[in-house]
Amino acid sequence: MTTELRRLRNYINGEFRDAADGRTIEVVNPATGEVYATSPLSGQADVDAAMEAAAAAFPAWRDSTPAERQKVLLKIADAFEERAEDLIAAESENTGKPLELTRTEELPPMVDQIRFFAGAARMLEGRSAGEYMEGLTSIVRREPVGVCAQVAPWNYPMMMAVWKFAPALAAGNTVVLKPSDTTPASTTLMAEIIGAIVPKGVFNVICGDRDTGRTMVEHPIPAMASITGSVRAGMQVAESAAKDVKRVHLELGGKAPVVVFEDVDIAKAVEDIAVAGYFNAGQDCTAATRVLVHESIHDEFVTALAKAAADTKTGAADDEDVLYGPLNNANQLKQVSGFIERLPAHAKVQAGGHQVGEKGYFYAPTVVSGLKQDDEVIQNEVFGPVITVQSFTDEAQALEYANGVEFALASSVWTKDHGRAMRMSKALDFGCVWINTHIPLVAEMPHGGFKKSGYGKDLSAYGFDDYTRIKHVMTSLDG
Repeated sequence: MTTELRRLRNYINGEFRDAADGRTIEVVNPATGEVYATSPLSGQADVDAAMEAAAAAFPAWRDSTPAERQKVLLKIADAFEERAEDLIAAESENTGKPLELTRTEELPPMVDQIRFFAGAARMLEGRSAGEYMEGLTSIVRREPVGVCAQVAPWNYPMMMAVWKFAPALAAGNTVVLKPSDTTPASTTLMAEIIGAIVPKGVFNVICGDRDTGRTMVEHPIPAMASITGSVRAGMQVAESAAKDVKRVHLELGGKAPVVVFEDVDIAKAVEDIAVAGYFNAGQDCTAATRVLVHESIHDEFVTALAKAAADTKTGAADDEDVLYGPLNNANQLKQVSGFIERLPAHAKVQAGGHQVGEKGYFYAPTVVSGLKQDDEVIQNEVFGPVITVQSFTDEAQALEYANGVEFALASSVWTKDHGRAMRMSKALDFGCVWINTHIPLVAEMPHGGFKKSGYGKDLSAYGFDDYTRIKHVMTSLDG
């Protein structure tokens, strides 16, 4: 008996549509490795239609009051809560994520973030109006940039979509959002929910592959391109956007150092770091995957971390004892496996290092020690449940190792010494520094990196500002 595949569709100008030329992509459940749906493989005609709809809707949405936009976003947040179980089920099918963790760790922050940006819509700030030249008054207007082309990743399809559309809509922009080709299900469901609340054309969803995303970025209508993805993808977006000087917002890869000094409570640090490294199968650009440990506690720490890995469980979405589900797709499983297969002779796999089960893309919690700073697995983003451990001798060497990569998104310091923690947080070249914790995020604080981790901020008033432009207006007092 053949099960009929679910048909996902684009959402353009208030209606669901197939791709204009009828092309589709198969969508695979990573927990089973089986196809469960098809989604549109959108081309130029689909992108044109979405961009034109967003452009047509922009003037009225731009001219709506902040209070009106706030009400819309609050309704969206309420609707997400009402449809919570549907969203959780779609996200789990997208990604294989554990249902209970998605329910407790992802949906509540998403709703909170939408409500934060609903409030931000009414908190536009600028310099005080004044006479900076005799007889002339200057004021600053903060305005939406226009149509925003947005590309979300597959590691947190729902939450990253929220990070895209919520600040954009709050600021008065209209949106064309593309989910990853492997995770379109929850985004198209979000379109159904949001579409019942916002005016036609304000929020549009286009499904497709890399070429679809490239067509969006190169399209003449959008004033801004925003992507969360790989460094390679970010560089391509920046290059494409440069052709017509689009504004670009990039949240790219990470290789977060976790610097552990000798004065920590080893058991507590290991427990917290293991969760921060393995949550979401390590498919998080802020994941605690590159641990640097003072030489005096290195061996004890590695032994404890290997045990924590062995005690960490991956498995089916409905198993409440699992910390994480599968890797997102077959290519990602191949990438993670490749890093372990190519380890140098001096490296030692202390735990894991293998696929789990015969179906789906599950990978065991892994710990690798004995590594050198220039090793591939230290310098490049694995994006899987793999924690590496290096030893350092003193604060200076810890900083050298920590900063000695091309990424600069997130980091953490583990110590009881307040002065040391402050010195390290100043010297670490990363957009976020956690002290004695790793991975918590709040809507009020910015998230974004330096170097090859990109530029621009998500969350916070800084993220809201990224979706606005500044205009100076000067008027003569004589007329």
